[in-house]
Amino acid sequence: SGGGAGAAMWARGLWALLAALRAGWCLLPQAGYLHPDEFFQSPEVMAGDILNLQVYYPWEFLSSSPCRTVVFPLMTSGVTYWVIKSLQQLDMCSSCINSYTLLVSPRLLFTIFSFILDYSVYRLAPFWEADPWKALVLLAGSYVTLVFYTRTFTNTLEGLLFALLMVLVSSRKAGGSVAELTSSPLIGIVTTAGFFNRPTFLAFALMPLLYWAGLIVDSEKGIKTVINHFLKLVLCACFTAVVFITADTFYFTSVGLDNLYSIKNSSLLDVIGQLHEKMIVTPFNFLSYNLNPHNLALHGSHPRVTHFTVNGIMLFGILHILAIRAGFKMLKKYIHQLIRVKSYYHGSSGLLVHSEGNPTLLLFYFVPLAFLSLFSHQEPRFLIPLILPLVLFSTSQNRAVKWKHVITIFNVLGALLFGCLHQGGLIPCLFHLEQLTHSPEPSNDPRHYTLLFAHTYMPPRSLLNIKERDTHIEVIDMAGSGEETLCRIVGQRANNFTCNNCHVFVIIPGTVRATITKCGVSFKNETLIFPHLSMEDPPQLPFLFSGNWRSQLGLYILQLDRDR
Repeated sequence: SGGGAGAAMWARGLWALLAALRAGWCLLPQAGYLHPDEFFQSPEVMAGDILNLQVYYPWEFLSSSPCRTVVFPLMTSGVTYWVIKSLQQLDMCSSCINSYTLLVSPRLLFTIFSFILDYSVYRLAPFWEADPWKALVLLAGSYVTLVFYTRTFTNTLEGLLFALLMVLVSSRKAGGSVAELTSSPLIGIVTTAGFFNRPTFLAFALMPLLYWAGLIVDSEKGIKTVINHFLKLVLCACFTAVVFITADTFYFTSVGLDNLYSIKNSSLLDVIGQLHEKMIVTPFNFLSYNLNPHNLALHGSHPRVTHFTVNGIMLFGILHILAIRAGFKMLKKYIHQLIRVKSYYHGSSGLLVHSEGNPTLLLFYFVPLAFLSLFSHQEPRFLIPLILPLVLFSTSQNRAVKWKHVITIFNVLGALLFGCLHQGGLIPCLFHLEQLTHSPEPSNDPRHYTLLFAHTYMPPRSLLNIKERDTHIEVIDMAGSGEETLCRIVGQRANNFTCNNCHVFVIIPGTVRATITKCGVSFKNETLIFPHLSMEDPPQLPFLFSGNWRSQLGLYILQLDRDR
């Protein structure tokens, strides 16, 4: 019909527009800072390893406590940093390495990878009886895709691997018959890679793997075929694990670079022996750390229902609520069926495969949610992989259409809050300080800079682009220190007269600026970076409506006046 074709064209155009927004906003760059992990679990570590910049190595990457695989950081941020380093060495550009390229190049790679999500939705929509273009618009218009999937989180990679796994297990031909299940080796590789990236991937992989096992058993092939599939999967999973363990062991132990020379002269057996002795399996270290409730409490404890009642709504809005409602309806229906039909013969996998695609999609959404809810540390970003089953579910049977205005407003607000406002002054502030500290100076009197960050998220040192051997810039992260500590440190710096060409900067949100004025030091110039919203020190509403509202939503760079 003409109307249908017109709507499809409109949806395609809208998707293309939203895809352009995703790429363009990444290049702008996006100023919001979601969580320290977006820097400290990949780009920051690689900037130190590959570009030899001064960085802060988080504890998970120290050889004393290796809890994160290095394979994914190397394949993502590592590759992009290697590229800009090579361009600079080849004199393709004089300053390829600056705070902009350090921030944007890894993000751009993730943004390109994020289109795996779009491809998966396009491939899966017909299979789950959803309209492909409506599903794509819902996906591309979600602020989760625009903001979270363009950032360097391990959760982003987890979402992409989950999407690939769903594509691999949904291999039914259009006619309804099960296609030749040739994907078992790939399923093994993706599942293991996902587990090494974040062990919680097993919660996401559980339903797809059970579904796939159900398809194989239902395909009424011989037992030999079934065993054959499972063997292929296990073999490929083991091979992938060996690759990750070897790479991590090389990276985290001295078997690595220091001993390469001695390795050349020793036999292969010696090398294998050495590797085996020091073998590092990062997911097991990660699990043993995270299964200790005391450790999790250090990162913040939340009620077990946080994912269901807060995080799901915060990320997906009305779609999460609609899914819960549909879930309750289906549960009621099944319980009625169970009561009515005491004896029902078809096994559980039959129930999943043959019912209209939706109950299964709901399980793909709620089973991982339930598993993640068992842990007391519950952050919204842990749920971002669930966008795929949720979008497919919401567009099957046109569930989301009548809520389109609510969905649009929700995503515009989410994108503004997390993409622009949330800790939004910190990255522009680092860009500003990078230019300031790299400005030309007389060689006979080199400047020294002290940068004091107070009441902000951890500043990623790599964005200041300081060479490892440089000693003229000192970064002090005061985190959420109280007034007393803050004034003591600032006072020490103000009264340190041994250093004559010293510049001390205090970086602090407008909402807590008053604390600094109580310290009895004076500032000679100040820069206000707008907007910056700190949830830890939120602006008071009366101030927001006064003439002073910009300072409440800003981040100050204050330069100490050491002459007075």
